[in-house]
Amino acid sequence: MNGRELQRCAAARARELPTSTLEFPFGPDYDVFKVRGKMFMFHAEVEGEPQVVLKALPSDSMSLRAAHADITPGYHMNKQHWISLYPGGTLTAEMVAELVTESYRLVVAGLPKDQQPVEPETFGRGQRA
Repeated sequence: MNGRELQRCAAARARELPTSTLEFPFGPDYDVFKVRGKMFMFHAEVEGEPQVVLKALPSDSMSLRAAHADITPGYHMNKQHWISLYPGGTLTAEMVAELVTESYRLVVAGLPKDQQPVEPETFGRGQRA
């Protein structure tokens, strides 16, 4: 998939997630998806190449980077807790959707219980929103 397809695929999944919002705090060139005011995904362009930046568990981040050349440490983010997805490699639409869902779940888990729109331990495990 090319860069625009990668970003469209990720954005389509993000829009399906409960209480997900699209904002532009870094300007019109950066799509930032949030849940209850906390960022779980943004789109960037580095040297003309579109990418998707997502939150990930540090252990998952390391494993994903080892398994996929098109997953790197998060652009302009904490390199242990964020990953960047690049186009043109082995990523499938299904995998991108799963990574977006996992990023969302991680951010939801950090919210106060009364602000969590879903149960983060079970949401997205084997079913779509």
